[in-house]
Amino acid sequence: MKIGFLGTGEISKAVILGLLKSKIKYSKIYISRRNKKNSTYLSSLNKKIIVLNENQNIINNSDWIFLSVTPDVGCKILKKLKFKKSQTIISFISTIKMRDLKKFIKVKAKIFRAIPLPPISLMKGPIPIYPPNKKIRIFFDKIGDSIEIKNEDLSLNFWAISSLMAPYYQLLDSSSKWLQNRGLEKKASQKYITSLFSSLSDFANLYAKKDLNLLVKSSQTPKGLNEQTLKFLKKSGFYKNLNNSLNLILKRLK
Repeated sequence: MKIGFLGTGEISKAVILGLLKSKIKYSKIYISRRNKKNSTYLSSLNKKIIVLNENQNIINNSDWIFLSVTPDVGCKILKKLKFKKSQTIISFISTIKMRDLKKFIKVKAKIFRAIPLPPISLMKGPIPIYPPNKKIRIFFDKIGDSIEIKNEDLSLNFWAISSLMAPYYQLLDSSSKWLQNRGLEKKASQKYITSLFSSLSDFANLYAKKDLNLLVKSSQTPKGLNEQTLKFLKKSGFYKNLNNSLNLILKRLK
């Protein structure tokens, strides 16, 4: 299988790094030179990664094509490119829905939408897929945890939730800086914070098939530290604002 990527941003980079670690069989990976730093780095990792100057050349040489450009760029370039019916096209573009993808691509190729995130470079994390497809599911299961979605409108909820990535990292950074401002050196504070949240997430996985609210309850003691912080955040409107933000993102996606 020959794989092509339109766009060489951080998501393309992460997926390719996951591919290199996986047992997925491919003969070539074609990438764009557009992001010179990423394309130079990726092509240095494996001789099977080939950098091409033109997006059309990537399409002409690929069986599977991943669309990993911004929505604005996607709207501009996709309608000008020529795809083949025999190709499988997987879009990572957040705000271009299936009906528009089909209109831009023109031919009746196999078209899908997927939502990978940077941890896929470590072969970790969920990848929502629409519409369901056995080959696509098996592919992504080898570099993460695929979640098949039968309804595109439902898939938009996953795109909305993915917007929590930067706020989550901001939480880590702010917590680390709080420690640093109280005398702890940067390296030690960042190690503590990242290890703390990583272990909390691993522990939460045990409750994935139960009820996450059980974790909320069990992590508090009456008049304890966790109870105090949770009450303060609730009273300040933190979680209400979180929901409001997700609603605004969903509205944008629709």
